[in-house]
Amino acid sequence: MVLSIAKGSIPLYMQIKDLLVARVTEGEWAPGDIIPSEMQLARELNVSQGTVRKAITELVENNVLVRRQGRGTFVAAHDGDRALFHFFHIVNDSGTKILPESKTLSCRRKRASRQEVSKLKLPYGAQVVCIERIRKLDDQPIIIETIILPAESFGDLGKRQAGNLPNTLYELYETQFGITIHRAEEQLRAVAATDRDASLLGLDAGTPLLEIERTALTLGGTPVELRTSRCNTSRHYYQNTVL
Repeated sequence: MVLSIAKGSIPLYMQIKDLLVARVTEGEWAPGDIIPSEMQLARELNVSQGTVRKAITELVENNVLVRRQGRGTFVAAHDGDRALFHFFHIVNDSGTKILPESKTLSCRRKRASRQEVSKLKLPYGAQVVCIERIRKLDDQPIIIETIILPAESFGDLGKRQAGNLPNTLYELYETQFGITIHRAEEQLRAVAATDRDASLLGLDAGTPLLEIERTALTLGGTPVELRTSRCNTSRHYYQNTVL
């Protein structure tokens, strides 16, 4: 494939970057796959190796690709470490981040609400999978989560008893359903614990909680998860690093 650009168009390395992203989103390279070397790609695309390197470096910085010393460059795949450091922002008072343990309360299908239709860009009347679970830190229930997924993208999930779903759901989405979460948009607000919140978290009704609403998107920008987390932050807090 030979690329050509006209004067004033977007930089060549960004065109290469978009091309590489397309190969990932279209499934040519799956999560965990090694991609061709910079030299191979430069030869294939008829551009300089430096141009390819710049495109790959940006994709590494954006967590699309991962460089492994002495082994090559791979498409990023979800595991516990990625779930912890890229998508979980609750830490204890000492600043330590630990991936919480999870217990599934329910996993069922239902008709999407108006908000769910809007947030996940679904047709009116669409079915969604609704997962409810409790998450523990230091063996204490800290977070109540409600997770909404477009049913048509998740096979039979929610049609039968799901049991206790794995702790890192993004890894499940990727390995079982071929859906990779690339980024997420979050909104935070303070709320008061409902009677149910209080019962599940061992608190008094009305206790202040931090509510985190997250919309998770694929590399192509398709929203595939709406997650609402209600967190007891009496001994924990939300931490995010802005670069």
